[in-house]
Amino acid sequence: MAGYPAWDQDSARSIIAGLAHLEGATLPILHALQEEFGHVDPQAVPLIAEALNLSRAEIHGAISFYHDFRTAPPPRRVIKLCRAEACQALGCEALVAELARDHGIAVDDHEAKADVAVETVYCLGNCALGPAALVDGELIGRVDAGRLAELCGSQAGSFHAGAQA
Repeated sequence: MAGYPAWDQDSARSIIAGLAHLEGATLPILHALQEEFGHVDPQAVPLIAEALNLSRAEIHGAISFYHDFRTAPPPRRVIKLCRAEACQALGCEALVAELARDHGIAVDDHEAKADVAVETVYCLGNCALGPAALVDGELIGRVDAGRLAELCGSQAGSFHAGAQA
């Protein structure tokens, strides 16, 4: 996962100002901040609210409603695990249960302070090779419990050997 610069209020103000003119600017601003810093720092809430003449509650509501927004820096690695019907039929829910039971990693636990996060997605378009995962932009097919545990504990980039997609 790419490194992100530390939160910088002046840079955030610049991003906000550059997008505030858009109709429905809240989401574009939130996405731009997260793209720049890896997360939407809570300090951005009053800045956005002021720029858009909205309440802080409205901005906080948008951040908390869309689960893709983070309010803390992302972990070193984010694994997106498909939990759609085809991958369910091929055992992804057993993977989720085993990951929690044997490795203490809960899927979609946004409060964990680990260096890896496993997040649910619904369909990666790799249904024939499910269960599927997306790791650092790389599509991985036929993920089993051992492979998922390896991906969660491996160093960035070391999962490429033997990957199927």
